[in-house]
Amino acid sequence: MGARPLLVIAAAAFLSGACDNPNSTRRVVGDLASDRIELTAESSEPIVGIYVAEGETVIAGQLLLRQDATRAMARLAEAAAALAQAQARFDELVRGPRQEQIAAARANVHGAIRDLEFRAADYERTKKIREQQLASPDLLDRAKAALDAAQANLDVRRAQLQELLAGTTIEELTQAEQALHQAEARRNYLQVDVDRHEVRAPVAGIVDSRLFEPGERPASGQPVLILLGGVQPYARVYVPEAIRVTIGPGTAARIFVDGLDEVLDGRVRWVSSESAFTPYYALTERDRGRLSYVAKIDLTGQRDRLPDGVPVEVEFLSDAPLP
Repeated sequence: MGARPLLVIAAAAFLSGACDNPNSTRRVVGDLASDRIELTAESSEPIVGIYVAEGETVIAGQLLLRQDATRAMARLAEAAAALAQAQARFDELVRGPRQEQIAAARANVHGAIRDLEFRAADYERTKKIREQQLASPDLLDRAKAALDAAQANLDVRRAQLQELLAGTTIEELTQAEQALHQAEARRNYLQVDVDRHEVRAPVAGIVDSRLFEPGERPASGQPVLILLGGVQPYARVYVPEAIRVTIGPGTAARIFVDGLDEVLDGRVRWVSSESAFTPYYALTERDRGRLSYVAKIDLTGQRDRLPDGVPVEVEFLSDAPLP
């Protein structure tokens, strides 16, 4: 037999023996993993710049990608102009009518009074002529209609003057104020839309994949970058059912990473509440059909970031979660 088959048989025998050893029941296996964060495009505009490379470490808030925002900026400028118009209208109502407008309204009332006096005199003359049978009934009717129209015009002019003298009503101010708030909300909404043409890192991590390149046009909601979140991956292991009740958030652990001589300290962050069968690569053939619970264990020490996917073994240090 070759060396590789012998190595596989020896490893299987070792793991089987370890599982049968009562002192090894609190040691489980898994790998290093990070939370995968899909960063999506908010619009279908072309990509004008990508500022990170695959494998590059980024910090929270760092600019990663930018899309063309020309159309969004035009809509924002339109909303800003509408906001300025609404603000000017509100200021005008708060200030009230100008003295020139009041003076013009007074002049209109004065002119309407003079017109009414003229129409009244004309009607009296026409009435006397009609009584002398020197005017037709139609002429008298037209004079009466002109008098009524002059009276109505005077009433309108006086009402307009009273409106200016009374000033702006509470209802008018409320309508103008709400229109101002609406325009401001529209401007803020479009400002967010402009900002979303830039993709920034939500957390610190590593750029795992660039799914598009500059010049391409992703669909709205389509992932454009894959980010591995966190400054350090966590150990993802499979806790056997037999020890699940003694493992919970806060449980201390030691982490053995393949290829690393140093033993790392860890602490359980989370254990799944739903069981699953152990993956085929995690344990011996005898244990693959047993129920297990996925757990995430944070590395508590400060060191350079370890790569994802590296196999690990985790040994839990206590029989119950730490406080």
